Amino acid sequence: MRNKVWLAIALVMILPVMVFTASCTKEVVQTQSTSTAEPEVQKAPDTSAEETEQAGQPEEDRLWEETAAREAAQKAFVDENVHFAFDSFVLSDQARQLLNSKADYLRTNPDITITIEGHCDERGTDAYNTALGEQRAESVKIFLADLGIDANRLNTVSYGEERPIAMGHNETSWAENRRAQFVIN
Repeated sequence: MRNKVWLAIALVMILPVMVFTASCTKEVVQTQSTSTAEPEVQKAPDTSAEETEQAGQPEEDRLWEETAAREAAQKAFVDENVHFAFDSFVLSDQARQLLNSKADYLRTNPDITITIEGHCDERGTDAYNTALGEQRAESVKIFLADLGIDANRLNTVSYGEERPIAMGHNETSWAENRRAQFVIN
């Protein structure tokens, strides 16, 4: 009984090796040439390792440049905020221009979805600022949708006064905090 088990194990191990080596053999067929002249052998042009490396270099540089440009465009998209006047969710002319460029970016990157965050300054109640932040985010979403960006790619959230980017208690800081900010999902 033991001998049969060992024989089975040996067969299981030997058979795949035999099949593998049989499948890897090459059949060589010789044909007789009617001509007595030696066959022409074409040689590949001599290229040094340095030339081969340099030939691939422009392609690699182009890929690096494209990646850097894509990352710079994404950073600009995220870093540029839309700002609002005090107690308002109306888009200014400057905000509309900025949103036109953001729409262009979204058109060239159709696989991207974003979240539009609505923010407020510290003045007003928490409930009022949360509602105003939502109105700001929604006004941006509506504007982008009117420019042809699919509304399913645009999410909104309001943080009210919870996430200021300027910590001062003056008009300059408040103006920075009254914004719609963009996050790529």
